[in-house]
Amino acid sequence: MRVRALVAYDGTDYSGFQRQVGAPTVQEALETALGEVTQESVCVWAAGRTDAGVHAQGQVIAFDTAWRHGVEDLERAMNAVLPADAAVRELEVARPGFHPRYDARSRRYRYLVHNAPVRWPIARRFSLHMPYPLDMGAMQRAADMLVGEQDFATFGQAPQGEITVRRVASAVWRDATWLCSGSGAGRGEGRFLAFDIEANAFLYRMVRSIVGTLLDVGQGRMSVGDFEEALKSCERGQAGKTAAPHGLCLVHVNY
Repeated sequence: MRVRALVAYDGTDYSGFQRQVGAPTVQEALETALGEVTQESVCVWAAGRTDAGVHAQGQVIAFDTAWRHGVEDLERAMNAVLPADAAVRELEVARPGFHPRYDARSRRYRYLVHNAPVRWPIARRFSLHMPYPLDMGAMQRAADMLVGEQDFATFGQAPQGEITVRRVASAVWRDATWLCSGSGAGRGEGRFLAFDIEANAFLYRMVRSIVGTLLDVGQGRMSVGDFEEALKSCERGQAGKTAAPHGLCLVHVNY
């Protein structure tokens, strides 16, 4: 049977999702756990091949297995043997032929920024510390230009082929200090900003490149007009510095 699962992981100690020789990956951890539980050689497919250090709370995977017990037992067994930085949140039987990548209609990523003079160690694995003041209004005006179907060659390379046109459904900055309510982060120690972007697909490192460039806008290093020109140029060299991976999380995949 084909199984579909919702997976979450802390990507800090992984070299990305996709299996690699001589490096720990999320795919390897999942397939090792499945092999231990089912006593089969199982291949896992994913909705998105997250990069090294990137996290997920809504990664969708699928695999085939001859497991003869209930899916609830399979979910419990996998979580019992998976490392502490990965977990199966939901698991169910999928329709024959379901593929988490090719059947996906859109994916939503979130990038978390801690905007404060002093770093917040508790959040260091999941947010980018930005000590300089940021103009969120300017960053949002620039982000609004991303919405729609257009060529995003400025912000990334196509994983396959040469087509760099993508359709962005939404790109929104918001105050996310509530995520750390009770931690002290909202009492003069700065704020957390979340950038949510949803698209039918993404180029290689596209979200991180967009975030890095938007942060330049927020710091006044680039105007909103400059951002628009950079986007339209389709020249990779016009983008700002690519933001670090640890602030990025795959939040949701829509089918």
